[in-house]
Parts: sequence; structure tokens; C-alpha cells
Amino acid sequence: MIRSIRPEDWPAVKELRLLALRDPVAHLAYLETYDEAAARPDTFWQERAAGAAVGVADAQQIVAETPDGTWTGTLTVLMEQAGTTDWAGFPVERTQGHVVGVFVRPEHRGTGLTKALFDAGLEWAWGRGAERVRLIVHEDNERARAFYRKAGFVPTGVTVPLTPDSGDSELEMVIERS
Repeated sequence: MIRSIRPEDWPAVKELRLLALRDPVAHLAYLETYDEAAARPDTFWQERAAGAAVGVADAQQIVAETPDGTWTGTLTVLMEQAGTTDWAGFPVERTQGHVVGVFVRPEHRGTGLTKALFDAGLEWAWGRGAERVRLIVHEDNERARAFYRKAGFVPTGVTVPLTPDSGDSELEMVIERS
């Protein structure tokens, strides 16, 4: 089942995020470490879940759940409004969704689950008036980049430096509303 989270799902939100941060490519995919996330208090996870749950207008975390209640994958879509500035300080020129926090358990990769999560995330963003949906992916995360290309996302040429001294960059990819 693919569904949006509920505020009371915060323990599962925490559990899946911590699992994602243990993935071998987590250092390429996420802007925090396992240790940073594990040190956060439960109130952080409660607020995080409440801020991206069913009924929230500007963010939605979507999960894939097995019949026994195990979460097998997730992604979050953040709405960015035209005329604002994004997390990296770039101007947002039109209403768009921004996909973050993508993770699918290794044993469920290659099953179509990631596509189902993206389909649900795109549908949610289009329903909120997004003109396009974007994501930012590390230049060295070829596994993710290949999936995003397959899903219809294309590079825009915009690069976002991770930190001033790292030399690493992330690449913006978008899919336009058809």
C-alpha cells in the first residue's frame, strides 16, 4: 500500500530514516549523518511527522507499507512557491514540488516500488498546483541518477555546491507537468 503518513507514525518515520542513513550511499544521498539523526529527541521526529502528514498543504511524506505494517520505502515532497527562496538560497521562479528523502529498502529495489512512490509523490504535487517537480542528486550517485532519468526527470544544468570547501556538487533534475 502506498499512502501518506499520519502524525502518529513518527516512530516508523524515525526508524526508516535511521535505516536510510545506514545505506552504503547515504553520504551521497542525505545531508545528515546517522549519528546526527539518532541523537535527535523524539519531539523532533514527532514534529517532522506532523509537518509532512495527511492534510498538510506544503509537505507530504509518502510511504510504501506491506500488509504486516512494515515500511519498505519513502519519499517526501516539499512545495516551493514562486517568489520565495529555496533551501540553497536560489530563487524559486514558479510553483514546484521538491522531492527529498528518497529511500527504498535494498530487498525491495528493482520491484517497481520506487516508481510507485514517485507516481504518488508527483500526483500529490500536481494536485497542489506544481508546474514542475524537481530533485537534487549528488553528482556521484549514479544509481539514483539512473532511476530519476528513467522516471522522466532531466538535468537542468543547475548545480548546487554541497559545502564551500568540499568540491562536491549536487545536480538539479526536473520533470515538467504534462
